[in-house]
Amino acid sequence: MRTRIKICGITRTEDARAAAQAGADAIGLVLYPSSPRYLSVERAVEIRDALPPFVQTVALFVNPDAAQVAQIIGRVHPAMLQFHGDETPEFCAQFGLPFVKACRVRPGVDALEYLRPFSRAAAWLFDSFVPEYGGVGESFDWSLVPALRERHLILSGGLSRENVAEAIRQVRPWGVDVSSGVESAKGIKDAGKIAAFIAEVRNADV
Repeated sequence: MRTRIKICGITRTEDARAAAQAGADAIGLVLYPSSPRYLSVERAVEIRDALPPFVQTVALFVNPDAAQVAQIIGRVHPAMLQFHGDETPEFCAQFGLPFVKACRVRPGVDALEYLRPFSRAAAWLFDSFVPEYGGVGESFDWSLVPALRERHLILSGGLSRENVAEAIRQVRPWGVDVSSGVESAKGIKDAGKIAAFIAEVRNADV
């Protein structure tokens, strides 16, 4: 199986193109105002328009209101939504688009119990538990990822070219999601790091 790859926190058109050229399946556009990778709607549209065919855009939210999500859908037209906050299953499912629900993993928290109500999600994403809601380069104990696969599993949190191959071998996720691990600064992607990360994913697949 080929592990799918999403490069998240894209803020520049050149980074979107670099991700696509290196073989990424999707890019993430952060619509969470408190994030250093936050995009205006206008900037998100510019980045979307810079992508070649067959590379998906994923709009990422943390505890948005429905009007904000509807505005992004109407202007940006993402292929998928990704929710990282305390959204309810009903909230996530109301927009008529496939969605990913994230769980921030830490010892003592039953990830499956948290995610099972989100049975309509296209995938469940397992991320590090950090106050900033991701993108800080911290990994977590991959043994905490449930072995039971009730939904496609996406692994995130502190991934980089140095550890992604081992993460794939250990967890066998459907996809991986990287942000800070391919950056030269917050929100600024490095084309060389993107290419190296994707090469390590492909090596692990083999």
